[in-house]
Amino acid sequence: MKLAFLLLLLLALTACGDDSKTLEGLQTFTYAAGDHRNGSLVYAENPPAGGAHNALWQNCGVYTQSLYSEYAVHSLEHGAVWITYRPDLDAAGVAQLAALVDGRPYTLLSPYGNMDTPIAASAWGAQIKVEKADDPRLKVFLDKYEQGATAPERGAACSGGYSDVR
Repeated sequence: MKLAFLLLLLLALTACGDDSKTLEGLQTFTYAAGDHRNGSLVYAENPPAGGAHNALWQNCGVYTQSLYSEYAVHSLEHGAVWITYRPDLDAAGVAQLAALVDGRPYTLLSPYGNMDTPIAASAWGAQIKVEKADDPRLKVFLDKYEQGATAPERGAACSGGYSDVR
């Protein structure tokens, strides 16, 4: 009986998988929470995956224009995932990304200029960059990081904040 339990436990742990394999290319960062600042800020990552931010968060949703990073980063602190894409991404790719975040209340989707890859998914302290909208790592990233354990203020509002665009 004990051996059967141990085998079952081992099987369950193996099924959970290793995110480093599933999320090839995942980068992680460490940022202190609650660093509220005014004005335009400079970030270490492009797009940002944490750090100082405005005291007001960006309302989660799908945007067709660029967002101010200072508001979006605050949403990451609340547990949102921000999927950004280069403005020249084709309409089919943008539609795939919109379908991916549809019905997910803690997501942001917006174009973002000067990215070194066509698409990036960012959460507080984590980021993955991909070439195509149908890359399966995007869904894995969303499942892990939307309201995930790395968010310092997980569960805080993702509405009732800033709703404008650049």
